[in-house]
Amino acid sequence: MLNFRHHRLGRREAIQIGASSILGLGTNHWSAIRATQAQDPSPNPTSSSSNAPLGVKAKSCIFIFLSGGLAQHESFDPKPDAPAEIRGEFLPIPTQTPGLQICEHLPRLASISNLWSLCRTVGHPSNDHSVSHHVMLTGQSNLPPGFNPNSPNRTDFPSIASKIAYARTKLPQAPANNLPPAIVLPERLVHNTGRVLPGQHAGMMGQSLDPWFLEASSFHATAYGAFPLYGFDHQDRGKPDERIFQAPQLSIPHTQRIEDLHARLALLNRINQQRKSLDQLAETQPLDRFRESAANLMVDPKVHQALDVTKAHPDKLARYGLHSFGWSLLMARQLVDVGVPLIQVNLGNNETWDTHGNAFPHLKNNLLPPMDQAVSALLEDLHASGQLSETLVVMAGEFGRTPKITHLAEHYKLPGRDHWGACQSVLFAGGGIQPGIVVGKTDAKGAYPIDSPATPENFAATIFHLMGIPANSHWHDSLNRPFALYQGEPISGLM
Repeated sequence: MLNFRHHRLGRREAIQIGASSILGLGTNHWSAIRATQAQDPSPNPTSSSSNAPLGVKAKSCIFIFLSGGLAQHESFDPKPDAPAEIRGEFLPIPTQTPGLQICEHLPRLASISNLWSLCRTVGHPSNDHSVSHHVMLTGQSNLPPGFNPNSPNRTDFPSIASKIAYARTKLPQAPANNLPPAIVLPERLVHNTGRVLPGQHAGMMGQSLDPWFLEASSFHATAYGAFPLYGFDHQDRGKPDERIFQAPQLSIPHTQRIEDLHARLALLNRINQQRKSLDQLAETQPLDRFRESAANLMVDPKVHQALDVTKAHPDKLARYGLHSFGWSLLMARQLVDVGVPLIQVNLGNNETWDTHGNAFPHLKNNLLPPMDQAVSALLEDLHASGQLSETLVVMAGEFGRTPKITHLAEHYKLPGRDHWGACQSVLFAGGGIQPGIVVGKTDAKGAYPIDSPATPENFAATIFHLMGIPANSHWHDSLNRPFALYQGEPISGLM
């Protein structure tokens, strides 16, 4: 079992290392390279057809993840006619889509609803954070044998990001591109205890197919939200928020030359040759991919420009927002330009959207405004450039929130909502999605689907289908057992 516990860096270490340790052949990917020797399962791209489904649009996907669980009532499924303990404090507002109302604190998204669509009925059986992270991030409602919610390991199911990485590096139609096929930013999802939440890695696919994590945001156990403008603490404990958003530093140190980088890669080769005999190193593709991706990230000026959002035009920065949500989505948008197929953007760490208490002031003042600003800016930017039609954007959390408002007075001054796996609203845009569509309907309390229920399997299959992954694609583990990439059908009515 691998230990994914989050190492807490000091401020000086974080500034010096940032994401460059991960992307510059630092500690993370040295271990990934070692893992290709020890446990790479060499997935087999068995598929009877290498042709993409007809009508495929998406060249890239931006997967926006709201860790903690966005309340459907306070976002995309308001219930204004329900009793006060159900409907909450916010009012609905009309959108550009006839008959569609959303929360009053999402005015920018309301004004461009002609660019996006909703499925209001994505649900699964769990109300547990860790289980639900694994379920939604992997697109599989069942749990693997031996699943441990407190310790992600290599028996977990692979994440959607890793499945995309597999499809974009192993399948016959995979493009020739040395960039990482899947990137997660601005940080991996970490619980306030320091443990990494499950579902983010390649699991049983092997470490060589883990997504690349761009650690641009420092971790803070009691700080949440889109810092520095919208940072907050759910329990208002008054502790200072010392987080820093730092664009990944990929430059070769000024004391080194490009020849030094090549020397490091050559040294890596020699170490590998010493550790294993030539016949054991016959499967070199996973190792080569890590080496080429690391080198490409360190020396490609287009990648540097994409990751350094501070160099963007001031007007663009202002549109996305001068906060971690805006910077993260702008970075993702620029990585689309570079050609990265899958970018997962975590809007908030440490279960930021877990609004058990003080929910209404924190949603109104700290959570919904920066999300509304950044997501709408992303969609408008992609639309204006003509790229929205070939860039799929999806936004989901691990679950929704309870239909009835609760108050945990021992922890919070004001009420909120608890965990609710049975239903959440998921936003889709671009990449072959019909805009201005609402799929699914919930009951009068916003508790359960009463029309067109959808599962995490349907959610993942929608992404795979629109990205052109053949429906019969599968991979093999280290025991040569086949596993299907698709675990369900795409959501009907969105495309």
